[in-house]
Amino acid sequence: MTNSVFVPGHITGFFTIEDHEIKLKNGSCGVGFLLSKGVKTAVSSSDKLIIEVNQGDSTVIDEVLSIFELDKTNFKITQDIQLPIGAGFGTSAASALSLTLALNEFLNLGYSDELCGQIAHMAEVNLGAGLGDVIAQTGAGLVLRTKPGAPGIGEIKSFSEEAYIGWKTFGEIETSDIILNPHFKEVISSSGSKYLELFEDEPTLENFLSFSLKFSQEINLMSDEVKNLIDYFNSLSDILGSSMAMLGNTVFAFAYNEDALKNLNIEDFHIDKLNNFGIIYD
Repeated sequence: MTNSVFVPGHITGFFTIEDHEIKLKNGSCGVGFLLSKGVKTAVSSSDKLIIEVNQGDSTVIDEVLSIFELDKTNFKITQDIQLPIGAGFGTSAASALSLTLALNEFLNLGYSDELCGQIAHMAEVNLGAGLGDVIAQTGAGLVLRTKPGAPGIGEIKSFSEEAYIGWKTFGEIETSDIILNPHFKEVISSSGSKYLELFEDEPTLENFLSFSLKFSQEINLMSDEVKNLIDYFNSLSDILGSSMAMLGNTVFAFAYNEDALKNLNIEDFHIDKLNNFGIIYD
């Protein structure tokens, strides 16, 4: 018997950091979007615990198993991580959430989707890997996080859009180094609050792209490579807008026409589609 769950990758455009002493209420508000690629986790029968991950290590899996108190149970976990790790795609959250949902199905635990999401959120907070990806990944399309915290505690709104996304990553940014740094926390939350309020007044894709770019410029985390590629994208008439993934050394660009992205001659450039369907159970 095998149970598998796919959770889409998530890129944040701008956000605020919302600290709380209760971990399930700890998180962020902000706006991001879901990708058609993400993380697929399969749990199957085995006579011993086996963990197979196609990239990275088992840190997130180990943390989820520890929370579940399942680290001595026998089954096989296989994860297909379809996006770069540590580059702003929410892969650790997708890893945690897809695993909790797959384990719940495989072991017939009877947990609600919200409780599974809360376990995944706890794993993220415990590891310092992220603050808002888990709840965003329960949505679809363009996702507005209006209240911080885990699923069932935080709140989101989803907006469907038909658009293509091109992205290129230049490497990792250590998320914990930013979200735990007092200076960056202040700058991020100050800028993020401003654009969050503006977006809530008029939640359009155009505004998301505009506010995301302004936010990324204000918090001053862009490498030269990221800045140059964003400037190039934003000089093209058939590109809707471009900005930096939070938090990753990664550039994304939106277009309504896939050919506008396919015709670009950029090395290691990837094309995806805005994900309007969300989580998939196999």
